[in-house]
Amino acid sequence: MADFHQNGNITTLHNLRTRELNDLEYELTTYAQTRRISLILPSLFSELEGEALPHILDELAKVPYLHRIIIGLDRADESQFRHARSFFARLPQTHTVIWNDSPRMKALDERLARRGLAPQEPGKGKNVWTSIGYLTACADSAVLALHDCDILTYEREMLARLVYPVANPGFPYQMSKGFYPRIGGDKLNGRVTRLLVSPLLIALKKVIGDRDYIDYLRSFRYPLSGEFAMRTPVLPDLRIPSDWGLEIGTLSEAWRNLAPKSVCQVEISDAYDHKHQVLSPEDASKGLSRMSTDICKAIFRKLAADGTVFTPNVFRTLKATYYRSALDLLEGYYNDAKMNGLALDRHREEKTIELFAENIITAGQVFLDNPHETPFIPTWNRVHAADPEFLSDLKAAVAEDEKEFAID
Repeated sequence: MADFHQNGNITTLHNLRTRELNDLEYELTTYAQTRRISLILPSLFSELEGEALPHILDELAKVPYLHRIIIGLDRADESQFRHARSFFARLPQTHTVIWNDSPRMKALDERLARRGLAPQEPGKGKNVWTSIGYLTACADSAVLALHDCDILTYEREMLARLVYPVANPGFPYQMSKGFYPRIGGDKLNGRVTRLLVSPLLIALKKVIGDRDYIDYLRSFRYPLSGEFAMRTPVLPDLRIPSDWGLEIGTLSEAWRNLAPKSVCQVEISDAYDHKHQVLSPEDASKGLSRMSTDICKAIFRKLAADGTVFTPNVFRTLKATYYRSALDLLEGYYNDAKMNGLALDRHREEKTIELFAENIITAGQVFLDNPHETPFIPTWNRVHAADPEFLSDLKAAVAEDEKEFAID
């Protein structure tokens, strides 16, 4: 993907294959002496038993510039928390495992709930939000990076390229977003981006007209990537979605809080593969069906906040326009896959498009029925204003969990 294209909205930083990783890491190590870099890893306990995470840790153990690694652990009991601490002990960097299901953490959740500030549902959004709160309480990092724990093709160069734009003090970027081709198992992947987000943004532009926000989202080559880095002063005012609209929601927050020249996307890999979600057409509360609905709602809410008026007729027209746009793009995806020797099942892809088209209507109806829905978790600035001791108590709870459930 070595090219020089710039879209004019946000900066695209390419991998032109002209620099060695060791040179990049040396420069980052120099920056890290005065601008500490930390990493957040949101993880389910089940991912400790998968094939991706052990290799990720082997790669991270070689990274010389990381100040701190924070692992947010979900869906774990006491024995699994102890195992997780042993599992991550191979990391030479300072690292902390946050047991999100511990009695102390649940007590903190209840404390927030009494003030109406608790996250509405568990999941990746809450995990990331809690980890950001812990990092904020530590108050010792200038740069935060985040990536998932199910990346099957992980190499430490991904992290170096992800953090470089925000770690370099000579660059203006407050946020960098990773992008890459979604290829794995000799297949063209990335279904939600290819078959939902891209054609939906094209359809929105046709139905509601030009919007700067739509142009902004279309500028990202892979808007649903789970890899991003930020300078930490941005974090206290960051609103994290509690549903599956995390990636789109984070881009929307960057749009709300930062100038376009402060946001960039960076090529971090030649090929990327991870655990794939099931489509789940029979259950709208799971898999890609749930994800697609939440993503649509996130986009509709942001456009409405910027003054766009939505009606049932708009959503019906949008569905029809999306369906045609998605089928047109599918032809290009099929030809691209064919030329590169990759598999693409056109029947399965069209069935996915049909499901996403129905979910556009579903998301639109939910939006119209609940216009005041607030799926965002409160910012850490708001939590601090309501409960000034909360961040220090969060940090203390994590430390007490680690002390009480020490590894042998």
